Amino acid sequence: TLFPQVLDKTFGTGFDRHYVYHTAWAARKVKEYQPDKHVDISSSLYFAGIVSAFIPVEFYDYRPATLRLSDLTTGHADLTSLHFASDSIPSLSCMHVVEHIGLGRYGDPIDPEGDIKACRELSRVLAPNGRLLFVVPIGGAALIEFNAHRIYTYELVQALFPTLQLAEFSYIPEHGPDGIKENADPATLKTEHYACGLFIFTKPT
Repeated sequence: TLFPQVLDKTFGTGFDRHYVYHTAWAARKVKEYQPDKHVDISSSLYFAGIVSAFIPVEFYDYRPATLRLSDLTTGHADLTSLHFASDSIPSLSCMHVVEHIGLGRYGDPIDPEGDIKACRELSRVLAPNGRLLFVVPIGGAALIEFNAHRIYTYELVQALFPTLQLAEFSYIPEHGPDGIKENADPATLKTEHYACGLFIFTKPT
């Protein structure tokens, strides 16, 4: 059987800037914080699988994943109505997910306020003094690219979490040689269309 591969003789190895950099950023943060357990809602399975090598991980998705690894458990969750108790999760992540909620792309119901409801639930279940690693597309202007995703501004992301405090903001530029811009100035987003915002939120006691 022929299976020709003719496009792999490239000068360098290409990669998805958003997904390589944001998962690497988040894995380093979890390693730095060393929680007893980390809970992830619908982010990359690569992130959950790798982090479970050094921290036990619970991974939940609207479409459950049958991934079998030590120190990794998986299950179903609806991000607009999470089954966790309030104030119960000290280490939580939801990355490159909320921008899709309510657009129907993954079989979820159409809901113009799906992202707002999802962020309300993330805020509810985060424990006092807990950390939420949150990632969404970000740029100089907010828009919906239906039915793929939403793009947020820095200010809109903060408005999604009125009861939480922003502890860190970094981002991945859409283009150029730079990787992660750590502790970035939000003003530099004005020239971006589809950058990747990296946020750490905490819940006051």
